Amino acid sequence: MLSAIVFLPLAAALLLTVPAVSDRVARWAWVAVAAADLGLVAVVWANFEEPPEGRLAFEERLEWIPGVGASYHIGVDGLSLPLVAMTTIVFLACAIYALRDEDRPRIQAALFLFLQSVSLGVFVAADLILFFVFFDLSIVGMYFVIAGWGHGATAGRSALKFFLYTFLGSLALLLGFIGLYVSADTPTFDMVELAEMLPLQGEPVAGGAVLAAILIGLAVKTPTVPFHTWLPPAHTDAPAIGSAVLAGVLLKMGTYGFVRIAMPMLPEAWRAWAWPIIIVGVISVLYGALVALAQQNLKRMVAYTSVNHMGYVVLAVGVAGLVSSGTEDARRLAIVGAETQMVSHGLITAALFLLVGVLRDRAGSYDLSGYGGLAAPAPRLTTLFAIGAFASLGLPAFSGFIAEFQIFAGAIGTAPVTAVALLGILLTAAMFLLALQRIFAGKTRGGSIGFRDLSAHELWSAGSLLALSLLIGVLPRVILDVIEPAAATLAELVGR
Repeated sequence: MLSAIVFLPLAAALLLTVPAVSDRVARWAWVAVAAADLGLVAVVWANFEEPPEGRLAFEERLEWIPGVGASYHIGVDGLSLPLVAMTTIVFLACAIYALRDEDRPRIQAALFLFLQSVSLGVFVAADLILFFVFFDLSIVGMYFVIAGWGHGATAGRSALKFFLYTFLGSLALLLGFIGLYVSADTPTFDMVELAEMLPLQGEPVAGGAVLAAILIGLAVKTPTVPFHTWLPPAHTDAPAIGSAVLAGVLLKMGTYGFVRIAMPMLPEAWRAWAWPIIIVGVISVLYGALVALAQQNLKRMVAYTSVNHMGYVVLAVGVAGLVSSGTEDARRLAIVGAETQMVSHGLITAALFLLVGVLRDRAGSYDLSGYGGLAAPAPRLTTLFAIGAFASLGLPAFSGFIAEFQIFAGAIGTAPVTAVALLGILLTAAMFLLALQRIFAGKTRGGSIGFRDLSAHELWSAGSLLALSLLIGVLPRVILDVIEPAAATLAELVGR
């Protein structure tokens, strides 16, 4: 079943490369395949049962490169399945949003279906080499999205910067993977086996060096301060659907690597590095919010909120390494919050980028000062953007509140000093309220004059993502029942 989920979009992408396929057929084929993939994920979710420790659900394993202990090994658990579901939802929303895009729709559909396959591959991979292959292919796919469909004179430069930064990070990641491989009692790249072996346990220097390589590679993709500088230009120049996938899906590959690879395989080193990781997380939270507050470009502002929101995840996973008596429940809660935040940020920020893209499509600018009184001609856009803004700042009844509450309850319960990161929520609130006031309130002027409101496909694409955020906020057990058992297992593994 998982192989079908991963490779169905890739098979469709190959078919869409045939020139005889018309643009109209390609657009609707993209929607149909994305919907079918989501349907398959729904079947997996409905039949999911948390696997025993040391196992994965829906496992598939075939020999691939037996000489180096690499196999085609895939599976899911409570840490990966929510991200698989979120990935298919975001890609379907992008397919619907792009229904009326006239810029090479056949090639665009093929490229995004390819990107969907490799993104899903990252989240189901249970072999480090397989993970690395999918991880690197996602970089290639996004490079062509930004370079081929980006807007502005600097799109090519932004695409190149994105590729070089993230590819160099992936080389550091590969170095860390090789370190795990050569240190294992029985050389292997299998994630499940490495988590059982703990190859560098009792070797603080070597374990710290391997963890450093892995952390750098994942921190670039997340991104955290100071590895974030590729993110704002990439988002600013990317098309709306490219930014939605980049923020909604690709950034999660970094934080997912923390909980899937670094924490369970190098628990001793993770505990030793817990405070530096926490500090990086707090800095990312505050820096991302402050810089976002200073932006005059709406898309760059939303881009910097990703540095802020992913900082919450880094803070939470860092806190999970502060192992001491009486902190077990708080550490587990922080991990649950981190995983929930990955899903929440994916839904909310993808929706915001789709909505921001409407501004450029209609008026050709992201400049905050170029609009005013947009609520009058575009009430649907105003309503959805306001909902997305309040969801992003963690208003109760949305998924962001569930995630951030758990993160801070776990973090402050383990290390009270981390309460300083709460300032990030206040700064985010100020930023979004100022943006809402400047763009939507007051007298209609500038680019707001004659502005056409959301069309049906724009409304459904962004609206469905925000509706899911509301569903998680009101009925959190839908996702928490899947995440919590896996988070408890991970908290126990880190404490070994």
